[in-house]
Amino acid sequence: MSLLSGKVALITGGSRGIGQAIVEEFVKQGASVAFTYVSDSSKEKSEALIQKIGGEQKLMAYKSNAADFAEAAALIDQVMADFGRIDILINNAGITRDTLMLRMTEEQWDEVIHTNLKSVFNLTKHVLKPMLKQRGGSIIHMSSVVGVFGNAGQANYAASKAGIIGFSKSIAKEVGSRGIRSNVIAPGFIATDMTHALTEEQRKAYEENIPLKRLGDGVDVANACVFLGSDMGSYITGQTLSVCGGLLD
Repeated sequence: MSLLSGKVALITGGSRGIGQAIVEEFVKQGASVAFTYVSDSSKEKSEALIQKIGGEQKLMAYKSNAADFAEAAALIDQVMADFGRIDILINNAGITRDTLMLRMTEEQWDEVIHTNLKSVFNLTKHVLKPMLKQRGGSIIHMSSVVGVFGNAGQANYAASKAGIIGFSKSIAKEVGSRGIRSNVIAPGFIATDMTHALTEEQRKAYEENIPLKRLGDGVDVANACVFLGSDMGSYITGQTLSVCGGLLD
């Protein structure tokens, strides 16, 4: 039995990395999926992804900047028009602009906060209206273990990811009575395009600090999203699920 059969999911930043893994797993689990990309360079990747995993259910890509309030509103309206409902929202869009605080520019701070945190406000704000009408929905926000324990050179990223956790807990209290759940996933070190740039020595150093002694895979995060998005997670809200191989204890 497919865990997400009959459900419609909207996934931001779904053309690569963790987002792509979530899109692929959701399709496997029977969901119809709308996902976003932000740059023209990602358009071909999005089209290729649709060709690769397209199944019987609907799968569509949208160019949309989650950090833009008006674009987020237009996206929700378009997905509702195309799919008729949104059962699951995954706020996955995110960037890094790493540098030490003494060197960090205002632009680097603002860009990360807008993309990582304001986008969560934007999409959540606009998806609540249709979910309230449906009297149900699951909103999953992608944070990071860095938002829990901090990291040198990532003050902007850590602040944005920590903010997501507080935001999600507040939303859970606001709309829980209407059957809408809000949870956070905090990935640890996940093998993505960013980690491919690590040297073998750097990779081994990271793995040594992880109790399971390996980097995570996008599928590890996607499986957690499936659980929280499905009816199996129907009594879970306001929580942060760390997918980190034991890095957080």
